[in-house]
Amino acid sequence: MKMQENPKKLVIAIDGPAGAGKSTVAARLARKFDYVNLESGAMYRALALKAIETNTDRSSESELVKLARSCRIELIPTSQGNRVLLDGKDVSSRIRERDVTDAASVVSVFPQVREMMVDLQRQLGTNGGVIMEGRDIGTVVFPNADVKIFLDADQGIRAERRIAQTNAHDPELAAKLIRELQERDRRDSTRATSPLVAATDAVHIDSSSLDIEQVIAEVERIVGERLKESKTNAV
Repeated sequence: MKMQENPKKLVIAIDGPAGAGKSTVAARLARKFDYVNLESGAMYRALALKAIETNTDRSSESELVKLARSCRIELIPTSQGNRVLLDGKDVSSRIRERDVTDAASVVSVFPQVREMMVDLQRQLGTNGGVIMEGRDIGTVVFPNADVKIFLDADQGIRAERRIAQTNAHDPELAAKLIRELQERDRRDSTRATSPLVAATDAVHIDSSSLDIEQVIAEVERIVGERLKESKTNAV
């Protein structure tokens, strides 16, 4: 029997807490394997930005659902990463700012909001060839993903990384970043719907003592082995 010319494209799920390095790993992995990097968090950030711009009550699930139904969120993959469009406007840079990051963590806790976003995420990954990173990809969005990675690190290490990323030399600002990360961890792990938890069949990688290149190398090895299995099964 002859090997299929176009072996199955994988769905790769990368989950983990804030500051674990998910976005960096997913972006590099997408370039390596020529896959699409679909960042689920960007969708929540876009909705959060819309809520900020329209002064929508971010504590009201019904208002946020109404807002989500009325706006259009698009992820456009590029070699430099995703372009994020909100109602046709490029908000790729704006959604990375701290006020949007904080708001996204709040709006993402509501079950109906998450249900709408999950439906869209599944549509985007229907044909495989995607790498999605977030907090519930391997458990909720794609429970049958071909590869599941849970990327974690000690909370103190993740806080140090965030401080370094933002160049926060001011002790008060550094302390604020630590408190925000601790609060985000608490919200993500205790929310009623789709809490942050590793899938039972996920490969757990603790990056506390690893640099980003070591983490990427390990994830590439795991994905490479799964691709080989997929090609073998196609024979």
